[in-house]
Amino acid sequence: MHGSIEPEAGSLVQAVLASLDDAKAEDIVSIDLDGKTTIADVMIVATGRSNVHVGAMADRVVKAFKEAGKPAPRIEGLPNCDWVLVDGGDVIIHLFRPEVRQFYNLEKMWGQDRPGERQAG
Repeated sequence: MHGSIEPEAGSLVQAVLASLDDAKAEDIVSIDLDGKTTIADVMIVATGRSNVHVGAMADRVVKAFKEAGKPAPRIEGLPNCDWVLVDGGDVIIHLFRPEVRQFYNLEKMWGQDRPGERQAG
């Protein structure tokens, strides 16, 4: 399906965004990857205030996958929690501490400000 996110991925994206909002994540951005890469349909990037906050956000995201009836995602970056990657297949979530997010600037690499990209939350 070209030009839109699969309905199943869309509902998971909404669940993940809600979990991040509940966890008080900051600067939540959802990037549609359709036509840009085959690694995933959607990339979500969010910031936590500290390593502990980033870890708590990751826990919430994993819980959102479980509640949506999805398989447990692969997680990298624990226990350090500077940058935690939650790989849910169609949906990839990057959780950063502020200075780490600024350093890697994934939104710029994946074209955040292009048409179809939106600020979430």
